Amino acid sequence: MERQIFSAMNVKSHHSQLHCFFVQNPSIKFNRRFISPKTTRRIFTLTYKQISISSCMSSNHEIVSEPIKDEKEEEIALLENQLSGEISENKIEAGDLLENESLWSQMIEILKFSGPAVGLWISGPLMSLIDTAVVGQGSSLELAALGPGTVFCDYASYMFMFLSIATSNLVATSLARQDENEVQHQISILLFIGLACGFLMLFFTKFYGRWALTAFAGAKNADIINAANIYIQIRGIAWPAILIGWVAQSASLGMKDSWGPLKALAVASAINGVGDIALCRFLGFGIAGAAWATMISQVVAAYMMIEALNKKGYNGFAISIPSLDEFLQIFKLAAPAFLTIMSKVVFYALLVYFATSMGPKTVAAHQVMIQLYCICAVWGEPLSQTAQSFMPELMYGSNRSLTKVRTLLKSLVIIGALSGLALGSIGTSLPWLFPKIFSSDPGVVHEMHKVLIPYFIALCLAPPINCFEGTLMAGRELKFMSISMSGIACLGALLLLTLSRNGYGLIGCWFGLVAFQCSLFAVLLRRLTLPDGILYSEASTHYQLEKLKTS
Repeated sequence: MERQIFSAMNVKSHHSQLHCFFVQNPSIKFNRRFISPKTTRRIFTLTYKQISISSCMSSNHEIVSEPIKDEKEEEIALLENQLSGEISENKIEAGDLLENESLWSQMIEILKFSGPAVGLWISGPLMSLIDTAVVGQGSSLELAALGPGTVFCDYASYMFMFLSIATSNLVATSLARQDENEVQHQISILLFIGLACGFLMLFFTKFYGRWALTAFAGAKNADIINAANIYIQIRGIAWPAILIGWVAQSASLGMKDSWGPLKALAVASAINGVGDIALCRFLGFGIAGAAWATMISQVVAAYMMIEALNKKGYNGFAISIPSLDEFLQIFKLAAPAFLTIMSKVVFYALLVYFATSMGPKTVAAHQVMIQLYCICAVWGEPLSQTAQSFMPELMYGSNRSLTKVRTLLKSLVIIGALSGLALGSIGTSLPWLFPKIFSSDPGVVHEMHKVLIPYFIALCLAPPINCFEGTLMAGRELKFMSISMSGIACLGALLLLTLSRNGYGLIGCWFGLVAFQCSLFAVLLRRLTLPDGILYSEASTHYQLEKLKTS
């Protein structure tokens, strides 16, 4: 009879019976991905026995004797215990996946997870690099103007990275609760915040953009400021679309979908490349043509991000005004990460600031090198995302294991070190062997070659640092991250000022970046290897877990 019942159940009945069983037995916690076919058969068997005894007792209570009732209840209790144990064993087997795999297999799985995310990080720097390569073929002055121009457009956008962090966190949390209405509400209020911030930046660019460029580049560089202002005014039109697109992209990532955003950014990069060549090389629009191509591509990308959300059943065009409490919740969630990101942005902006005071050829060379650095360094960011995705469950979950966390970090660092060497070699070979791709001016090429050594070292250090940052974020060490990053950035700024005043030129700026990277590497590694830190102390892990529950 039990086998006949099991065979007759269709897919719809399977899910309803499964749900019914766990509603009636709340003591057994489960996750559907841990339910094997054998376990499912046991669930239906237990459900059938419960229904049988209940119906028998309700329809003809006087016929059921107490011994028979006790025997049935004992059988059900035994089957419940076996079923609970089997689910736990399945869950432990899934949780032990990272530990039981060989180191090589684990690294392959990490690459499969983080691979599609590379395109998401590389798209922004790639667009600026395309602008740099195309504009550099026409005018060294306009190439120099891209320095402050891209700082204003690209670096300023990182101020709003808190939107991405908050969206991914809130959407993932709501999905864990299986509350689709809450997911939609979170997306809607974050879209409103993104739209409001976008129009704020649009107005700031329109009325204060030239003032910001002058304060950054200096009044004596009037020609550079004029060209850069043209660039930022055109790209500024896309600010609302950029930030809305960021929210939509992060919502998709929170739903474990990286391919939808990747397709959107691939199309946007193609539009940007074709537009740059057509508008700059063939139609002669120069830096303005590069700005129009980038702006259009960003609008298209935002639209495709929203469409990707709509295909998942959510309304990407629905916007809701958040309450004060909701706004404060988002702010408190993102504030430490905001300070961490802003410290980095300020330091990299200072690199461009000090290079700008060294003349058009030097700033043009720095523009090429910093864009190459950015496009290579972002390849390590998916490693940080991997740590943030996999480590929290191992740190705070029911199968918490700091040994597994350390094993995962070891795999990430190995991948990061190999990626750093590969990226450093490839990234250094381009300006060294093929400098005319970016500029045909011998003076610019000479300045580029001066900084190849510190440029290589900085690239090698970037991916391992991303691994450390992701691990600390997964361990909720956001306060430490924000304090240490801001402190190192301040010391780095003082070092840049000293090197610049002592006439070390562009090479001094890049060795300042190496000092910044080395300091960050040492501080983060030290934090992770403390005996009472998140990777070694069970007490520390428990304390952090309690703080997380309280928040």
